[in-house]
Amino acid sequence: SRPAPRPPPAPCRANASVATLPNFKGQPQQVRDFLLYKHCRDFPLLQDVPLGKCAPPVFLLLVIKSSPRNYERRELVRRTWGRERQVRGAPLRRLFLVGTAPNPLEARKVNRLLALEAQAHGDILQWDFHDSFFNLTLKQVLFLKWQETRCTNASFVLNGDDDVFAHTDNMVSYLRDHNPDRHLFVGQLIHSVGPIRVPWSKYYVPTVVTQEEQYPPYCGGGGFLLSRFTATALRRAASTLDLFPIDDVFLGMCLKQEGLKPASHGGIRTAGIGAPSARVSSFDPCFYRELLLVHRFLPYEMLLMWDALSRPNLTCGQQMQVY
Repeated sequence: SRPAPRPPPAPCRANASVATLPNFKGQPQQVRDFLLYKHCRDFPLLQDVPLGKCAPPVFLLLVIKSSPRNYERRELVRRTWGRERQVRGAPLRRLFLVGTAPNPLEARKVNRLLALEAQAHGDILQWDFHDSFFNLTLKQVLFLKWQETRCTNASFVLNGDDDVFAHTDNMVSYLRDHNPDRHLFVGQLIHSVGPIRVPWSKYYVPTVVTQEEQYPPYCGGGGFLLSRFTATALRRAASTLDLFPIDDVFLGMCLKQEGLKPASHGGIRTAGIGAPSARVSSFDPCFYRELLLVHRFLPYEMLLMWDALSRPNLTCGQQMQVY
């Protein structure tokens, strides 16, 4: 069964006062939109998952950020590493976090698709906000708020993009050595970097958004693992901090606010993986056998890699090709 829908929140209005900020009109559209609407945090839930999704026990909750039109990626995740199953007795559950397409015509079509997916798989959480790069932080905050009432018992969470390859068996082995009620936040650690001030960059953050010249340490947003203790801490911090347009940096800010630190895990490669030599493909499954997560994979590559790693006769130490 599905939860009863709550009344929709009142539409959130733009904060017109930001138009008086220095050089507001000269900023790119995504920066102006972010500043006008960053106070908006309450959006109708268009698709919810069945009430039993997080029926205990849930050892690892796979939380996958997806753009509305990325149907093929979601399907491949469902067929491969995102399958809901038990790994050596540890139950895995899957959720996709989705907004709406900014174009109204496309939104109607894609919302129908997402409704069909939700009906078939029970794994879609969709809110009625424009799904965009600068709204990924909003997506994280809405999930944390949803989790508070619906899924706090999950011991651990994988938070990742829909184009990562996650070796969920290895994740379970790693997480078995950790206490879900202690701090854990691991990924590819990024530190000693600050805002990119060049306007043509996807990651452009002008001084009108932040005067700070250095970000706190954070983990690359392609994929990271956290405990339920840390999810609670992030939720607490996120409710008090202003939203920031770069989602992985925002989570670093939340950790700092809580007096917690992100950590590095060598098996999480959000910047991809290179081949050790020109003669060996970086698509050799033996590279991936010991890793936890790699960003980024095309859908067909995900299926090929999953198939190769699932073969009982995979032998390493000799060159092995997926295709």
